[in-house]
Amino acid sequence: MTDPRWDQLADILVNYSTDTKRGDKVQITMMEIDTFPLARAVHAAAVKAGALPHIEFQSAYLERDMMRFGDSEQIDRIPEMSAYGMEWADVYIGLRGARNPHELTDISADKIAARKRAMGAVSAMRNDLTRWVLVRVPNESFAQQAETSLDDMMGFFFNATLRDWAAERTRLVELQEVFQRAETVRIVGEETDISFSTKGRLYVVADGKLNMPDGEIFTAPVDDSVEGQIYFEFPGVYVGQKVEGIRLTFEGGKVVAASAASNLDLLEQLLDMDDEARYIGEFGVGLNFGIDRFSYDILYDEKIGGTIHLALGRAYKECRGLNQSALHWDIVKDLRRQGQIFLDGTMIFEDGAYLV
Repeated sequence: MTDPRWDQLADILVNYSTDTKRGDKVQITMMEIDTFPLARAVHAAAVKAGALPHIEFQSAYLERDMMRFGDSEQIDRIPEMSAYGMEWADVYIGLRGARNPHELTDISADKIAARKRAMGAVSAMRNDLTRWVLVRVPNESFAQQAETSLDDMMGFFFNATLRDWAAERTRLVELQEVFQRAETVRIVGEETDISFSTKGRLYVVADGKLNMPDGEIFTAPVDDSVEGQIYFEFPGVYVGQKVEGIRLTFEGGKVVAASAASNLDLLEQLLDMDDEARYIGEFGVGLNFGIDRFSYDILYDEKIGGTIHLALGRAYKECRGLNQSALHWDIVKDLRRQGQIFLDGTMIFEDGAYLV
């Protein structure tokens, strides 16, 4: 007997997150075999909705083989079938299973960056052409990565996803309106004092429409406005590799100095991916206080209540962002023990609590 919670989540993804209708073409990416229970449930929910679903399979093992055995032409090549899938689909539902986070440890940073650049082009098509949602589906590998048991992780996962997202939206919109009224943001915390403008940009509510689990608001800072320095207590995680102790200094919106306690070569490779990779494409505020632990997975970690995150590279067009880098790399900063957020000079958050 299948777990009925998969069907409940599939119903949310198909009928709420992507609002799938009769006749919609639905591309479902089943990443790793562990996602099959949810892939089957999503496929069935799409069929019941009258849609036309198609399932494709991807795996970190296949990506490893490409980078290990492929030459530069193969690694740099944008996969045509994946790109065509984005052109074909009205709806994209990505079921991202976990795999050994160290699977690419012995792959050179330049190969990883090149492959990410190619796959980033497909991700940009997803953003532009489809109604989409991404789900990180836990398994034993994910539980081990998060330093917990599989049973605890699955309970955590379903508690974070099987929610009344329409009701959640009401709470998120209230904070979005507070942020939207402001033109400047300042973040102060451990080794951190950074400010930027959001004038003319839009804050978007993340209420289960794009990611699952969800719970954040985000925008795109004005590209040349970011000034100051920031230290990230949490590591940046990029295709399973951790970059710890990241410190960035900005002038005129651009990263002019960067250091890290580990994997500095990867950090530098990512910053040099293209001309826009050194600029911030996203400022996000984590508002899911039901997610209270760092699990080394950005789809969870960027939602932790009491944190903020910055993404190097590509901005979201719905925020009126302009950055079109192939990179979009979120890094999370913890403000729960030491940190403040100021909007137009007024403190609205301090040490884990909102003051509005």
